[in-house]
Amino acid sequence: MDIIIQKKKGIKKKHLYIAAGVLVFSALVYKAFFAGNVSTFRADKEKLTIETVSEGIFHDYITVTGNVEPIATIFLDVREGGRVEEKVVEEGEMVKAGDIILRMSNPDLSLSILNSESQLAEKNNFLRNTMVTMEQEKLQIKRELLNLEFDIRRKKRTYEQNQSLYNDKLISEEEFLKSEEDYQYAERSYDLYMERQRQDSIYRSIQIKQMEDNLRNMDLNLKLVRQRQDNLNVIAPVDGQLTVLDAEIGQSIPNGGRIGQIHVLTSYKVVAQIDEHYIDKVKVGLTAILERQGQEFELKIRKVLPDVREGRFSVELVFNGERPDNMRTGQTYYTRLQLGSPIESLLLPRGNFFQETGGQWIFVLSPDGSSAEKRMIKIGRQNPKYYEMIEGLAPGEQVIVSGYENFGDSERIVFK
Repeated sequence: MDIIIQKKKGIKKKHLYIAAGVLVFSALVYKAFFAGNVSTFRADKEKLTIETVSEGIFHDYITVTGNVEPIATIFLDVREGGRVEEKVVEEGEMVKAGDIILRMSNPDLSLSILNSESQLAEKNNFLRNTMVTMEQEKLQIKRELLNLEFDIRRKKRTYEQNQSLYNDKLISEEEFLKSEEDYQYAERSYDLYMERQRQDSIYRSIQIKQMEDNLRNMDLNLKLVRQRQDNLNVIAPVDGQLTVLDAEIGQSIPNGGRIGQIHVLTSYKVVAQIDEHYIDKVKVGLTAILERQGQEFELKIRKVLPDVREGRFSVELVFNGERPDNMRTGQTYYTRLQLGSPIESLLLPRGNFFQETGGQWIFVLSPDGSSAEKRMIKIGRQNPKYYEMIEGLAPGEQVIVSGYENFGDSERIVFK
């Protein structure tokens, strides 16, 4: 007879397989359609640099490196070429304005002085002789004028007498007319001689003035030649330190040859190199702060040099008031150059994240500090310590500012 087999009750092994498959399938469906598709990176929080966003005063400045230089450098050029006879001052010594640094000689210049002196003496003698001759001519003219005056008087008197006699019919008309003509001729001769005297006087004045001008020019030329001889001594034009002297005994130096330089040490300037990125912002008059010996010293830009070399340009800064003690040429100073006025702003400490994100986004920590989410931000100006936040962050929020090179394309950081 057939035996009736009863079905077993309870959970069988295949039921477990089916349930596990359903769970896995449900998880996949949830992750695909309901869970956010966010790439996550697990990081050690202790190895990250985390900073807090805060409100404060943003100082728009950059740190620049500058070298101390004298306030002015005076170059020594030889004004009159010659042979070096003596070095009065050596390199490194302090000099005062007017001190002789080098003594030189020039035989050709000495000969030129003798020739100029000879020509001047010759001109002087010629002028004196000419003036003596003119004085003699002037006396001769006066003598002739005196004779003419007396001649006119005599002829006038004769004419007047003959006129009376002629009126009384005591002399002939011819004799009367002759005396009248002699008198008129004497008067006209006197007028012509006076005109000649005036013309001669003008001519003599012009001639004497020209000769005096020539004499003055000769004298001035002699002084200039003698001054050239004085220029054979190279003299310090200012007080300062003779830092370079390129001349040796017996050396021949041409006109205009540069032989050295003097540093004016009454004050100093700081010459700084600045990245060309800031060339439009840096202008004459901007102030800078230098910290030294526990004090702050103010400087201002005196000159902006226009040349850009290797991506940098130079500025000259001078102290606006006190300056540090014991300054030396060549020292290196670090200064904070103010590019704009301080302003109340949201501050984000600087970090290496900027190299990866370009300042467009950042990882912001969750309130419980267990993770960090990627967030878009906008950064304004920056200084060596802070970024000026425009939007995207709020005061008190914490952000990761260390480098993001290990995070890849992750949008969420979970801390271990």
